[in-house]
Amino acid sequence: MDQTAIRLHQVLDTLPKGVRLVAVSKYHPAESIMSAYQEGQRIFGESHVQELQVKHAALPSDIQWHFIGHLQTNKVKYIAPYITMIEAVDSIRLLREIDRQAARCGRVIDVLLELHIAAEETKYGLTLDDCRQLLAEGEWRTLSHVRICGVMMMASFVDDEEQIRREMTLAADFFDEVKAQYFADAAYFCERSWGMSHDYPIACECRSTLVRVGTTIFGERVY
Repeated sequence: MDQTAIRLHQVLDTLPKGVRLVAVSKYHPAESIMSAYQEGQRIFGESHVQELQVKHAALPSDIQWHFIGHLQTNKVKYIAPYITMIEAVDSIRLLREIDRQAARCGRVIDVLLELHIAAEETKYGLTLDDCRQLLAEGEWRTLSHVRICGVMMMASFVDDEEQIRREMTLAADFFDEVKAQYFADAAYFCERSWGMSHDYPIACECRSTLVRVGTTIFGERVY
């Protein structure tokens, strides 16, 4: 068993029931992905369309690819035929384009709404009020080729575990609010994606269902 496989199992062994691993494979070669795949891992996260295109063509077809980075609307068409989930939807404009491209492919694409909760400035993500407004306006209800399955966020990149826990708990509470108001009868609205290599154990305590772990499994990125 190589180092990637060993580290993969070390992570998997720490995840409680109901928490799934998105192995973040961006900047890592296909050989590393295959090592994890051969150990049974099927969900992999990528954030660059061009890199994902190459990997999708070269790797097994039953891999579930999650797009976890900022997605430009003009790039949606390249991944719409096969992407399993787009985790970082941060505007109604992007949601519309995913719906349009999914319709062209005869698919329904699962998505998560990206929340901007972290204290530091990030370029992307909806504030909680922006997300409330997007849902209240209701256009998403008319989009039949996208399915909103939950929310995602990145906690602040800090050593203060209490701050991380506060931010993740806020996201979990917001998920409950949205679930009750808009998706009470939708079993598919169940995903809470937070937690990365440095904070995924805290995420597991804060009701995450998807943790996005890369460096801990694959080592430092190869740029």
